[in-house]
Amino acid sequence: MKVRGWVVLLTVAGSACTRVPAPGDQRWPTGTLVDLSHEYSAETVFWPTAETFRLEKVADGVTPLGYYYAANNFATSEHGGTHIDAPVHFAKGHRSVEQIPLDQLVGEAMVVDVTGASASQPDYRVTIDDFTAWERTNGELPAASIVLIRTGYSRFWPDAARYLGTAERGEAAVAKLHFPGLHPDAAKWLAETRRVKAVGLDTASIDYGQSTMYETHRILYERDVPAFENLASLDRLPPRGAFIVALPMKIKGGTGAPLRAMAIVPNRQVRLKPDTTDAWRDARSRKWR
Repeated sequence: MKVRGWVVLLTVAGSACTRVPAPGDQRWPTGTLVDLSHEYSAETVFWPTAETFRLEKVADGVTPLGYYYAANNFATSEHGGTHIDAPVHFAKGHRSVEQIPLDQLVGEAMVVDVTGASASQPDYRVTIDDFTAWERTNGELPAASIVLIRTGYSRFWPDAARYLGTAERGEAAVAKLHFPGLHPDAAKWLAETRRVKAVGLDTASIDYGQSTMYETHRILYERDVPAFENLASLDRLPPRGAFIVALPMKIKGGTGAPLRAMAIVPNRQVRLKPDTTDAWRDARSRKWR
């Protein structure tokens, strides 16, 4: 069954809708919650040139007054672990993390499985044909949806040698990176033809490991389409019908930020009334472009 939208979308983006749902209609969809984020620790995978995650213990014990107290300091680069790339990361003058609208971070999740090609080609780049093949089975990618690309690479986490293609650190290691990504032509097609509002995948970069010009980053971010990188557990999501919530740390001026992403896989799929669904979809399409 195709799901055109859920009532929660109207709750989040109600100001853009032509019909306001009755109070009894506004409810969080029931379903299984799936954590799409890797945890941050000393094992977290980072780009070879990025500072890794550090946790400094400040306190952990019973105070002189007799109660337990614990606190830590942490430090991390913006782009490591499960994180968001804000458009300003590769597009000057475009949105930083805190400027991304909340309703661009939630929505219907369309999961495109390219695990077969990725298993045999470490430098695979997802093509327009991969998306049109998905559409022949699942219907057209809706405007204002969030496309998630499943390469299968999350199964290698946190083994950097297998996940990135190298466990080496430093500038020289960048040339040794090998993992799948999104082809620039497909990125432009998603942004301009299907008008999606975000793209995510389970590798370290939206561009494939051997990229030197990062064309996919530039194409998406110049169109204010952010990316979610290093996602986990995409194998637990259906091709369509799940709902994603991807909320980053709200860093003012941030080019990226740690991301806690989750999906709701419905126990039963709920179809909105046609007039409500069409109004939401049309409003979202107008807003993002």
